[in-house]
Amino acid sequence: MINTLTYNPQYFILFQISAITISCLVMLLSFFLGGYSYGIDKEIPFESGVCSYDISQKKIHINFYLIAIFFIIFDIESLYLYLWSITIKIIKLESFIEGILFILTILITLFYLFKMKALNWKYKKN
Repeated sequence: MINTLTYNPQYFILFQISAITISCLVMLLSFFLGGYSYGIDKEIPFESGVCSYDISQKKIHINFYLIAIFFIIFDIESLYLYLWSITIKIIKLESFIEGILFILTILITLFYLFKMKALNWKYKKN
């Protein structure tokens, strides 16, 4: 038997309103009660107690960020696949076909990334 409390949209709307209200209240409270400090030391870059001696703004190539984003995306997709594989014995045929389509989508995305050479570590230094 399905619990009617779980599938009632009024409770979801009430939850969303209360979550937004509590978030706004906490932000307003921190704005009014938070301390402010001014001075020369606020403008100095600080890293583990040691003042920087070199240029702190080093250029990092975009490929490093792309690889990180791709890793996060494929890592989350592997989590979905793990959960899908655990329930493989109890899911129906429609869910199995949806899982296969999901795997195909991942593979097509991976082949597209290979074709666009987005995973290539070699880059030109400018």
